Amino acid sequence: MTRRVQILVALVLTALWGAGIYAAHANGHLRFLDRLEATLTDWRTQVRGVQAPPDLVTIVAIDDTVVKRGGSYPLPRADLARVVDTIVQFKPKVIAIDLLLVDRSAAIGDATLANTLATGPMVLAAAAIFPSASETVAPSSQGPLAVLPQAERFLLPLPAFADHAEVGVVNVATGQSGSPLSVPMLFRTHDKVELSFPLRVATRALDKPLTIAPDRLMLGDRAVPTDSDFALPITYYGPRRTIRTVSAQSIFDGTLNRAAIENRIVVIGASVAGGGDFYPTPFDSLMPGVEVISTAITHLVAGDGIVRDHKVHVADALTAILLPVLLVGLLAWRRSALGIMAAAVVMIAWAGLNLFAFTHGVWLNAATTLAATVPPVAVFAGVQLWAGGRKAQYLTAKSRSLAQFQAPAVQEWLARDPDFLAKPVRQDAAVVFIDLSGFTALSERTDPDALRDILNAFHARVDQAATACGGIVTGFLGDGAMILFGLPGAMPDDAARALKCAIELHRSVDRWIASLPPAVGDQLGFKIGAHCGPIVASRLGGSHQHITATGDTVNVANRLMEVAAQNGACLALSDTLLDAADYLGAPDSTLKGPLRTQVRGRSGTVAVWFWRDESKPGAAATQAEISG
Repeated sequence: MTRRVQILVALVLTALWGAGIYAAHANGHLRFLDRLEATLTDWRTQVRGVQAPPDLVTIVAIDDTVVKRGGSYPLPRADLARVVDTIVQFKPKVIAIDLLLVDRSAAIGDATLANTLATGPMVLAAAAIFPSASETVAPSSQGPLAVLPQAERFLLPLPAFADHAEVGVVNVATGQSGSPLSVPMLFRTHDKVELSFPLRVATRALDKPLTIAPDRLMLGDRAVPTDSDFALPITYYGPRRTIRTVSAQSIFDGTLNRAAIENRIVVIGASVAGGGDFYPTPFDSLMPGVEVISTAITHLVAGDGIVRDHKVHVADALTAILLPVLLVGLLAWRRSALGIMAAAVVMIAWAGLNLFAFTHGVWLNAATTLAATVPPVAVFAGVQLWAGGRKAQYLTAKSRSLAQFQAPAVQEWLARDPDFLAKPVRQDAAVVFIDLSGFTALSERTDPDALRDILNAFHARVDQAATACGGIVTGFLGDGAMILFGLPGAMPDDAARALKCAIELHRSVDRWIASLPPAVGDQLGFKIGAHCGPIVASRLGGSHQHITATGDTVNVANRLMEVAAQNGACLALSDTLLDAADYLGAPDSTLKGPLRTQVRGRSGTVAVWFWRDESKPGAAATQAEISG
């Protein structure tokens, strides 16, 4: 399978994973993502910080001060009637009583409260009773209202109270973290639908008709930004008492400020420690339920709630599919630090965009996107690292293998510059040729395995001498070799190093032949030719290339081996090489020459010197007499 096909398969699987995660969560599965989303929502709310709420709602709190004065909780109905009556006198838009008036109390108190409720615009709280401790969605049924929370029944205010007020269901929906993230706007039982408490209050305060469409709620001509289940997402303005709050004790003390009540929505609710309902929020570990309800009312009236509607869900679905595909594509495009950096930049940009949208009133899901993104990206990155490790091992093994066939200097240079000698280069260089004499005749009567061992030993000595002197063996030609000095670039001491290599080869091969069994050693000899001058270095071959040198300098160096053999010597050096190497001789060797001679295939003559090793008198001469 080609890499392109592999990448395409990875992208398709990533897209399917993202789509599957989103669909599973949207259908009520993967509930653990709700806890993660609740945590991320709290964090985004804290990053956004405290905001000043629209000054539309006043909470009249039945708090610890009131309970201490009255000595009991719930507040006696006569005292509640006094609170409501005083508020009515200050002409609020609407009074919302977030207290469940479902039980009878003292007859005089109930009658007094009922009469008081008839004096102004009132909304009373009811409660939905669900089949379990948590609010659940009913099994599938017909129509758009099937998504509504289905209650077994409603706890309604006593008829004596409900006859003088509107009623709304006060339940909220808490996330996995326990923090209320939304307030259902509609509830249903098997036979009827009830409006929520905040929606009743907002409808009465705005004095706008409420329209329940299959996919939205309308207050007059303004759409209510509910979720797909007709729940209103809420985001908190700040800690408790951020929404204007006054104690009901100020009514009993006669200190209530009229400006806090007049032409405002007034919500009466409990904030008694140990008596009222409290919820954790991003800013507070304990926020009274009446302030949660007041937050929802403010959103509805001011129209400043956070948006999590159908369009936002479409954006969530696209992000859950496209973001992991983009990240995997970036990792596949650049299998390096650049690809990782690009993917990291995209993730940071997504996180920034998500936070920016939240702080500007659009709630994009973060948990589902992370669940859709992190696993495939982690798996793909892991596979990339594994494949990269395997490839590195392969390349290392390949490099080791190539090192056996290519000179280390050339291999290193090609790694740095793959175009090295892609075009022929004319330059100065020094060339050394060596060839075994008598090897052809020996091979006719020698076992192939023994013959291979002889060649391996010979090649090892050539390679050792060339490497020690900084030369490059451009090729082994059976029982001979060509060594080049001047690659990757010409150096001033190329000729000197070539001369040193030729002398070291002479001594090394001479000792090696002397160490061979007489049946073999007596049949072998060697000849070496060395010259320097201009060459043409290039790559030769098609799909399998090798580096070599051509030109008159190479031809002369090769023919000098014949000249050496014709003159009873093992090493023939051109006068040009000796001059370039600035060679003045050595006490353990002698130079004979110069001999002006013609070489085969070339017009003109060449001045040739013959080098002899004096450290083993007669040894070289004896071997030189063996013809090739």
